[in-house]
Amino acid sequence: QVQLVESGGGSVQTGGSLRLSCVTSGYTNSKYCMGWFRQAPGKEREGVAAIFFGGVRAYYTDSVKGRFTISQDNEKNTHYLQMSNLKPEDTAMYYCAGAALPSLLCGLGTAWSVDRMDYWGKGTLVNISS
Repeated sequence: QVQLVESGGGSVQTGGSLRLSCVTSGYTNSKYCMGWFRQAPGKEREGVAAIFFGGVRAYYTDSVKGRFTISQDNEKNTHYLQMSNLKPEDTAMYYCAGAALPSLLCGLGTAWSVDRMDYWGKGTLVNISS
């Protein structure tokens, strides 16, 4: 049974930092594009960042470039989202996700969309106060 379990959410003030973690089990990450989505109240779920197994090139949505960093520890089947200089508009439920996408599409973010994900975590809440 495939499971994705997020942790690391919480409440911080504007300008603060958080690191989200996603531990995967039940499948091998080696052919998967892994990353994060977020959904703020009243808004659609949006792709935030993604990285291919063993890859170097990562995708970031424009609003988080320069502030968020995605990384992975393949021996632990875990990937991370380091979030810095957080803003109130980053407040959302953050979801870990995985998809069997080619590495090229993963790095470009072209296919990092809700309808193409194979697996989802249950989410971890991030709240940024001003």
